[in-house]
Amino acid sequence: MIYIENVFVCLAIPLALCMLFIGGHTRKFMLFMFAGMGVCLLSAYVNSFFMLHYGADATVTVVEITPVCEEVMKLLPLLFYVLVFEPNVCELPEAAVALSVGFVTFENVCYLTENGAENLMFLLIRGLSAGALHILCGILIGFGLSYVFRRRWLAFTGTVGLLGACIAFHAIYNLLITGEGAWQVVGYLFPSVLIALLFVGKLLLPKLKTMFA
Repeated sequence: MIYIENVFVCLAIPLALCMLFIGGHTRKFMLFMFAGMGVCLLSAYVNSFFMLHYGADATVTVVEITPVCEEVMKLLPLLFYVLVFEPNVCELPEAAVALSVGFVTFENVCYLTENGAENLMFLLIRGLSAGALHILCGILIGFGLSYVFRRRWLAFTGTVGLLGACIAFHAIYNLLITGEGAWQVVGYLFPSVLIALLFVGKLLLPKLKTMFA
């Protein structure tokens, strides 16, 4: 049996201590990592609650409940940050990615604690799939929010649309990896492939703007 609360305390204490001696963007990044781990912990309780409430089996939970709960809960700290502290919208992508890094780090540590670390190939695949998926959603929601909150009339509908897109990506990934054969391979690969494409687009966009200016 894994006590995820104890794992959280073990990871959170060093992060909390180091934030006493750092500042600026580094402290903010660490703070959102800390928040991401807390969201991951809470998501485990929320997923379990809805699983028991609806009497869902493991497959239904993974495909229908987990994507909604996790993506909604990852969005809430970002909305709190935006609405209460009113940061520069350019800071949102970094905050969203840091939160996703904290979430997936805690999730992976709990997975390793429960299942061991002897199979390097499987863990590599997990890092490139499940790990990449949360980073992908963080990139989408971070850059998306930085765009829609520049246009206040688009803030509400844009946020809902971004949340829906992240839930859809998460659900598609979970559905694919529960399959077999080629579909499972596609599920493992598509988060990392999409991140690579987004990175290439990020590099090319300034050049394209210069060419067509």
